[in-house]
Amino acid sequence: MPAHILVVDQGTTSTRAIIFGPNAAPVAMAQREFPQIYPHPGWIEHDPADLWSTTLSTMREAVDKAGLPASELAAIGLANQRETALVWSRETGEPIHNAIVWQDRRTADQCARLRAEGAEPPVSERSGLLLDPYFSATKIAWLLDNVAGARARAERGELAFGTVDTYLLWRMTNGGVFATDATNASRTLLFNIDRGTWDDDLLRLFRIPRAMLPEVRDTVGDFSAIVKEHLGFTLPILAVAGDQQAALIGQACFEPGMVKATYGTGGFILLNTGSTRIRSKHRLLSTIAYQWRGQTTYALEGSIFAAGASVQWLRDALGIIASSAESGALAAAADPEQAVYLVPAFAGLGAPHWSSDARGTIVGLTRGSTRKELARAALESVAYQTRDLVAAMRADLGAAFDGAAAPVIRVDGGMTASDWTLQFLADMLDAPVDRPNVLETTALGVAFLAGWQAGIFAGPDDFAKIWRLERRFTPTMTKDQRDKRYRGWRDAVARSLLKPESSDAL
Repeated sequence: MPAHILVVDQGTTSTRAIIFGPNAAPVAMAQREFPQIYPHPGWIEHDPADLWSTTLSTMREAVDKAGLPASELAAIGLANQRETALVWSRETGEPIHNAIVWQDRRTADQCARLRAEGAEPPVSERSGLLLDPYFSATKIAWLLDNVAGARARAERGELAFGTVDTYLLWRMTNGGVFATDATNASRTLLFNIDRGTWDDDLLRLFRIPRAMLPEVRDTVGDFSAIVKEHLGFTLPILAVAGDQQAALIGQACFEPGMVKATYGTGGFILLNTGSTRIRSKHRLLSTIAYQWRGQTTYALEGSIFAAGASVQWLRDALGIIASSAESGALAAAADPEQAVYLVPAFAGLGAPHWSSDARGTIVGLTRGSTRKELARAALESVAYQTRDLVAAMRADLGAAFDGAAAPVIRVDGGMTASDWTLQFLADMLDAPVDRPNVLETTALGVAFLAGWQAGIFAGPDDFAKIWRLERRFTPTMTKDQRDKRYRGWRDAVARSLLKPESSDAL
């Protein structure tokens, strides 16, 4: 019986393909970065050709590196950046425009207008989300309104919309499958997460023709197979999940109350709420964590728009570090007497503020401030933003958050390789932070799902036994130190939320 899973983890700045063995350990990996396109300030796009070419090339390279015959591969699992919107021709498969990335803010005015008209409460009740450019719906509307002839073509049923998973499934199957899974559908602002269907009222609100939308399936199931021409052999596609939900699964957070935090380009904290959908009173998102065998599990989610992106900014825009890995050592060497704060609102602020107007702010600079203090401020900003979100989760759930599974937060993503960052995170949260042996938990999550469908794993309980702790970080900071630092952060955030015309500094 074949016992290896080929996983595609298509992210915001790169695509990875990883082959996992029967013990859920990585066997081979390939990765390709691709360009970010910035047509205007606040706009971010991807060339769909880059998304597909890096997916195909990394799959091929991973298979070559593993040195396995096709007979040893059981299935493909697919995880993807969420909310990013693509529209393409059903006849030719050609995109009508670049993909509009989840970080893109071009539809902020449209979201503000809808909020002013009172649309947010019913939108939130149906979708679990808030009116924000982050999600797919206003991106689709922008494409239909700004690409010549697009709306008329969509009305005639000639165009298809998809998040990245749908587009890659289409390409893998040469147009044979037009589908998504429930986790990705739940990030569009068009999906009713209680009923598990596209919502006609939301479609009317955002002016999206229903004919554009893919079929919504369980996270685990038969998504057909990649055609032979792409890899030289066919292989069934048995699992699809949005990357953050995949990471929740990869961290084996199957019990209500368990929490995971992923720190990649952005940061995403998900708390499993089981079969109960929690309606947040603190501007968190209610979303689908996963759906299998017809059963839906929900999560509360808080989103940080810039986590690793802050370190990338230091490297690529300012040029003050040579590599992201350098940031931890610089932070550890920073002057502890300098209270420098970076609010990385490069594309506004996510939960719990949801401010498109917020702008990046540095507070506390002195003549003695150096790149060390800036590196520390960038890393600290992730912990402060996480504390904002965890505080909102505690407020939403009350005593239920303090159950046996709740206090420990399982972390993953590129930033978690830094011991300094995770120790500061534990200190700021006043809670243990667990780093697993396998940091590629997004890929691991869909590897488990595809392996479960293929018969390699017995189920969630079996997979939970495979999860292994690499290191636990426990708090060492005093309460007074923690609170003083956090007060400084709250002050810096308040400054970033000021509109330029209202700032006393101007």
